Amino acid sequence: MKSLVRLTFAAVLLAVPATVQAQAPASPNGSEAQRAAIDRLDMLDGEWRGEATIHGPAGTMTLTQTERVGSMLGGSIKVIEGRGYAADGSTQFNAMAVVSWDARANRYGFRSWAQGYSGDYPFEVTDDGFRWETPAGPNAKIEYVAIVRDGTWHEIGTWVADGQPPRQMIEMRLTRIGDTDWPAGQAVDPAP
Repeated sequence: MKSLVRLTFAAVLLAVPATVQAQAPASPNGSEAQRAAIDRLDMLDGEWRGEATIHGPAGTMTLTQTERVGSMLGGSIKVIEGRGYAADGSTQFNAMAVVSWDARANRYGFRSWAQGYSGDYPFEVTDDGFRWETPAGPNAKIEYVAIVRDGTWHEIGTWVADGQPPRQMIEMRLTRIGDTDWPAGQAVDPAP
């Protein structure tokens, strides 16, 4: 039986083109290029709390906003979770995002899930934070610009549509409140 397993594994390896094998990272924790690119976002690591003000068709709403940010896969991806709470403590907003580096395309990947929607969106690291955008209807998008420095995270989301003036939709002001080992934390023990 062991011989059959070895033969099957060898056949699978031979079936995979050499170019694909050569592109696989040498480490289960990603490549040096991935870790170096994600290191540029280390200023986000930790737990954050503050206020988010949202401007919408029904008026203005203010939430207590929290974010927790950490690395996984040896520092080759950054994971971000945001929650917005109403005054009564109920969760009004919850989002998750993963930032990665694609060395072949020479760009960041940003995958986000929020309010029943998900997608891959343009993302850029800047000298003092980051920017990203998401579609918001026909010929419209929301551009997010964040400045993160000295323990403060300030982010503004602006709705931009063809032929219309830009309109601020959200402003978030957070203060870093501490460290976290999330999401890597304690892995599941492999011993029974």
